Amino acid sequence: MTKRLSLLTAILFIAVLFSHANEGMWLPILLKKYNIEQMQKQGFKLSAQDIYDINNASLKDAVVGLVSLKNPFHHFCTGEIISNQGLLLTNHHCGYRSIQSHSSVENDYLTDGFWAMSKNEELPNDGMGVCFLKRMEDVTAQVLGNVPNDANAYMRDSIISANIDTLEKKAIKGTHYLAKIKPFFAGNEYYLSVYEIFRDIRLVGAPPSAIGKFGGDTDNWMWPRHTGDFSMFRIYAGKNNEPADYSDDNIPYKPKKHLEIAIDGIEKGDFTMVMGYPGTTAEYLPSYAVELQTQTKNPARIKIRTKGLELMKAEMNSNAEVRIKYAAKAASMANSWKKWIGENRGLSKMNALDKKEGWKRILWHG
Repeated sequence: MTKRLSLLTAILFIAVLFSHANEGMWLPILLKKYNIEQMQKQGFKLSAQDIYDINNASLKDAVVGLVSLKNPFHHFCTGEIISNQGLLLTNHHCGYRSIQSHSSVENDYLTDGFWAMSKNEELPNDGMGVCFLKRMEDVTAQVLGNVPNDANAYMRDSIISANIDTLEKKAIKGTHYLAKIKPFFAGNEYYLSVYEIFRDIRLVGAPPSAIGKFGGDTDNWMWPRHTGDFSMFRIYAGKNNEPADYSDDNIPYKPKKHLEIAIDGIEKGDFTMVMGYPGTTAEYLPSYAVELQTQTKNPARIKIRTKGLELMKAEMNSNAEVRIKYAAKAASMANSWKKWIGENRGLSKMNALDKKEGWKRILWHG
């Protein structure tokens, strides 16, 4: 399931204790203020600083976003650093386009898999980057402070845009970092994120599609899934351990922190936490938007992509070279197609529209 990920780092936690789960988009900068006490009560053994700390190594330095260098603020997937030599673990579908780019009829890495037996055999991926969060900052006051209460929409947007541009430039002056300010909570709060983007990312390994894409479209967006959905890359840096363009002289990146694999297993009731770059939430859509989504937008999207996939797969099934060249495009299209089908089914099964309508009546009439 291709994740279309938002610009700002956020954390999705599922804290499991006696089959009870808490979930939501929790910003790392706000953990100490809002979440850590409850997390520790539920069995979390680390501190908020162990997750997010701008002065010392923390989990934020081992959990990264995968980006296109053409659009470095669009995180299309999450990855984890799992060695002190820049080895990165991510999903098979996240590496799918890169695996495809190196595949041919003669060397079909999509079908057969790929493993570099040495660092010299690792394959570069033009245009792919890995993004590290350096720090976050609440800049709401600076963004909104000089906006007049009686400003019209045009004036308000103009002032906010100018403030954001000034703050972003100031945040990275004299560095090689990138900065982005985005609104949260319908524009009531603004957060600055400062990133470091590495540009030399090489494919290390991927399983054959029989493992990495097991179940195909049928199992996509389903639970439980049985696919071995993983691929591995390595981050390379210049001699100073900073981002550099691809070069034979680059060396494996030495991260501030990397994740270690626990082999002791887990027990029922253990605390579970998921950290990464999730997509935006539509949890608070009003009933009108849910109705538009389920009755107009999604049916049209599904119909168009059903026909598109039918035409594309007919050509792919008849020609091995076409199959490889269109593999990533078809997978991306099928991912959205399956998502919208499941979204409509789920919303219907949960009577989501009726529930939204009920809340609307309560809010309007008390």
